Amino acid sequence: MRPRWPRLLTPTHLSQLIRSQKNPLKALDIFNEAKSRYPSYHHNGPVYATMVRILGSSGRVAEMKEIVDQMKEDSCECQDSLFASVIRTYANGGMFDEALSLFNSLPEFNCVNYTESFNTLLEIMVKESKLESCYHFFVDNCQGWEIKSRTRALKLLMNTLCQMHRSDLALHVFQELNYQWCYPDRDTYKTLMKGLCDDGRLNEATHLLYSMFWRISQKGCGADVSVYRTLLESLCDNEQIDEAVELLKKVLQKGLKAPKKYFKQLDFSQFKDELDIDYVKALINEALIKGGIPSSDGYKAMTIDLYSEGKISEGNKVVEEMHKRSFRPSLPVYEAKVSALFAAGKVEEAVHVVEKEMIENNCVPTVRLHNVVINGLCNVKEFDWALRYFEKMFRQIGCLPDKETYVYIVDGLCFDGRYVEASRMVEKMLINSYWPGDEIYTKLIRGLCLTGKTYRAVMLLEEMISQAKIPEISVWCSLVTCVCGEQEADILSVNHYELEA
Repeated sequence: MRPRWPRLLTPTHLSQLIRSQKNPLKALDIFNEAKSRYPSYHHNGPVYATMVRILGSSGRVAEMKEIVDQMKEDSCECQDSLFASVIRTYANGGMFDEALSLFNSLPEFNCVNYTESFNTLLEIMVKESKLESCYHFFVDNCQGWEIKSRTRALKLLMNTLCQMHRSDLALHVFQELNYQWCYPDRDTYKTLMKGLCDDGRLNEATHLLYSMFWRISQKGCGADVSVYRTLLESLCDNEQIDEAVELLKKVLQKGLKAPKKYFKQLDFSQFKDELDIDYVKALINEALIKGGIPSSDGYKAMTIDLYSEGKISEGNKVVEEMHKRSFRPSLPVYEAKVSALFAAGKVEEAVHVVEKEMIENNCVPTVRLHNVVINGLCNVKEFDWALRYFEKMFRQIGCLPDKETYVYIVDGLCFDGRYVEASRMVEKMLINSYWPGDEIYTKLIRGLCLTGKTYRAVMLLEEMISQAKIPEISVWCSLVTCVCGEQEADILSVNHYELEA
C-alpha cells in the first residue's frame, strides 16, 4: 500500500509516516522519496534519528551507514543520543572499528555535545575488556569542550575496577574526581565502598566513610544508609564487632543525625555480648532504621537493599516501620519486593503484592512491574496463570501491554509447545504495531511445522518476509519437510549451501 502524501510535508508528518511502516526498506523508500516529491522540503535531525533507529533496530547496518553519511552532507543539527545509538548498533554487530571511526568523525557533523557518545563507547570498551584502549581513549578525549561531564565515565571506570577486585585503582580514580571538577554522589560512594569491602580493604573503606560525612551527609540524608550498611556488615563478617559498634555510633550521630533521645536509649552493650553475627547485623539494621530522621528516601534505600539481598523478612519489617511512621512504600520498593519473592520461589506471594497489597496502599502497578510478574510466572512454567494475568492488564486503565510483555508470553507458550496460541499472540502484537524479532518468527514457524499447522506457518513466513526479514535455512527446511517430506528438505539444504559456496 502506497502512502498518502499530504499537500504540505513537514518533518513531523514524515517521521510519523515512516514509523508506521513495518518494512524498514519501505520506510527508507518513503524517506528518500520525500525530497523528490517536495523540492523545498529538507530533513531535520529528528527525521534522521527516526530513520536511523528504524534501520539500526532491524539490522540494516549498511543502509543505516548511508543515512548517517547523508546526514553529514546535509549538515543538519543532530542530537548526541543519535550517534550513541549508532555506535551501539555498530558494536552489537561486531563493528567496533566503525564505532570508533564514527566517534572520531563527529567534528564533521553539526553536533556540539559528544558526552553520551563518549560514555557509550567507553562502556563498550569496558564490556569487551579493552581496558588499555579504554584508558587511552579517556585520556585523549576527556579534556575536549564537547565532553560536558566526565562524572559518568569515571564512575564507569571505578565500577569496572571494583568488579575486577582492583579497588585500590578505583580509589585513585575516585581521587581523580576532584581534579576533573566532578562531585562524587551517593552512588559513587556506594560503588567504591562495596569494592573496598569486597577486597577486604576495611581501613580504606572506613576513611572513605569519614570523608562522606562532611561531603554528602552534612544534612543527615536517610538514603545514605545503604552506604553505611555496606561497611558495617563487612566489619561484622570480619568479626570486628567492636569496630562496627563504634562506627555505628558515629554514623548515627554524624551521618544520620539521630535524635539525642533515641541515641541515649540505645543499648550498645547488647551488640558486643551477642555472638551470632547475623543477629548483630539485624540489630544494626534496626538501629539504622529507627535511629535516623524518618524519611521516605531512607526507608526506600533500606528496603530495596534488603530485598535485593534476598532478606525478605527484614525488608518487610522496614515496610512495617514505614507504615508506623505514616510513610507509604513507593513503586521501586514494590518492584524490589516482587523480584525478591520470585527469586525465592514464592510465586503466590509475589502476585498478591501486585494485585492486593499495592492497591490497598494506593500504589498503581506499571507495565514494567506487570512484565516482572509475567516473566516470573513463565520462568516457573505457570503459563496459564501468566495468560490470565495478561488479560487482567487490559482492565487497568492506562496500562496496556508493551512489546516486552508479548515477547514473554510468546516465549512461554512456545516453551510449553502451544504454538497455535503463541501465533495468535503474535497476531495481537502486529495489530498493536509491535514487530516480533527474527528469533520469535523462527521459533514459531518451526514449532508450527512440527505440529502440522502448515497454513499458520506459511502465513507467519509471509508476514516475516513483508517486514524485510530474511528467514534462516532451518525455517525453509521445516516448511519443506512439513509439506513435501524429509528428502526434499535435504535437497533444499544442499542446494542452499552450494549457492552460499
